[in-house]
Amino acid sequence: MKSRSRVIAVTLFGAMLLCALPATSQTAQSQSSDWMVPRTVDGHPDLQGVWANNSATPLERPEVLGDRAYLTDEEVATIQARAAELFNGETDAAFGGAVFEAALEGVDDYQSGDGVTDDTPKGTGNYNQFWLVDRDFDNRTSLIIDPTSGRIPALTPDGEQRAAARRGQRRAADSYADRSNSDRCITYGVPRTSSGYNSYFQLFQTPTHVAILQEMIHEVRLIPLEGQPHTPEDVRQYNGDSRARWEGDSLVIETRNYSRKNGIRQATEHVTTTERFTRVGPDTLQWEVTYDDPNTWTQPWALMIPLSKTEDAIFEFACHEGNYAMEGILAGQRALDRAGASGETESR
Repeated sequence: MKSRSRVIAVTLFGAMLLCALPATSQTAQSQSSDWMVPRTVDGHPDLQGVWANNSATPLERPEVLGDRAYLTDEEVATIQARAAELFNGETDAAFGGAVFEAALEGVDDYQSGDGVTDDTPKGTGNYNQFWLVDRDFDNRTSLIIDPTSGRIPALTPDGEQRAAARRGQRRAADSYADRSNSDRCITYGVPRTSSGYNSYFQLFQTPTHVAILQEMIHEVRLIPLEGQPHTPEDVRQYNGDSRARWEGDSLVIETRNYSRKNGIRQATEHVTTTERFTRVGPDTLQWEVTYDDPNTWTQPWALMIPLSKTEDAIFEFACHEGNYAMEGILAGQRALDRAGASGETESR
């Protein structure tokens, strides 16, 4: 089993510092019947501490599973065993739901960009699974809980047009400004729901604010509680403007006023995200996220991630502002451009 200490021992790979926890089924996790939600001095649920998102469940339900929202315990055990055998540290690194999907499909080997996941272009190569955390399996077939199809809703006509325009563009960049916010070490977005890769959060509470420290690019969201209005609509930020409130024992965070460069699942600057944190057990924090952008999707949609409490620390993700990788990215594309131009000349 991989551990934080083993990863720390190779600090030359600082940007790859990852967390490791045993893979456990959320459905098998028993909650004590006499467990009570711990509370802060002001009476609200105590959500403080470090929480990990290492879920293996894919965002969308794989089409092969049809309308099945849950797997049996036996099926989960089979998929988990396949994943343990396949991802033994020597395959390419698998992100997000790729671990689940590869095990479900029963592939003999996993390579980035092999069609199981589109996170990496085919042939790019990657570091191996040794660097990534062991994943948590449960019975669900998708993180998406609404709609019940387990799939992202259809795009609006405007959303389709923007998606088609993106597909028509070259993946590579003419300049650094064409690369993503994450490539440029600006932000990985809020809320960041990707799992298994620096996907740890630390929560802090006071009577007037909640702070969420995000391990990826070590961003801190300092969010006012109760009563403070959002900033004016003409004040736009990459990660939007967040306000928090309590609804019973759930902490609700609403974020709006995103910049058009927000990078949130191809949404426009008009998207609103609503997060709901509910502590449902001593070691589980239920995190629901709803996306609402009438300019992009035909209806709002929501996902749920069970965050696991851990005693591990948050580590700095050393995303370098001088990003020397950018030189290689752009130089490689210029070489491809020259090769393409040369081929076109010869064909004439």
